[in-house]
Amino acid sequence: MKSLTEHLWFETPHRRDYRNITETVAALVRRSGVQEGLCLVNAMHITASVYINDAEDGLLQDYDDWLEQLAPHEPVSRYRHNRTGEDNADAHLKRQIMGREVVVAITKGQLDLGPWEQIFYGEFDGRRRKRVLVKIIGE
Repeated sequence: MKSLTEHLWFETPHRRDYRNITETVAALVRRSGVQEGLCLVNAMHITASVYINDAEDGLLQDYDDWLEQLAPHEPVSRYRHNRTGEDNADAHLKRQIMGREVVVAITKGQLDLGPWEQIFYGEFDGRRRKRVLVKIIGE
């Protein structure tokens, strides 16, 4: 069995940001040499997410608006977690909704995604360095 482990690093200038990482992950799959297997991509921070969806700008803005309605950043005093000196309780809740990781099949040496599926990194408490794990295993 072959395997490859890589870490992607992100530092976004905004509190919330969404990055399409599909091509980066696909390049790692090619580099791994795995023809048939699985690719795990997961956020290693509790205020960030990895998810799959359509890469359409309107949808990305819809997600951002929807998440902000569900768990608004302000007023920060509304959250008990922020009484610890943090101001990111909303980011923890947003991550819970969007999820921690994705697993994508590798078929014939390529990510086996649906026609519109793309892999995204979602940042909900940016402006500091964060890590995403990519683990590829297979034959």
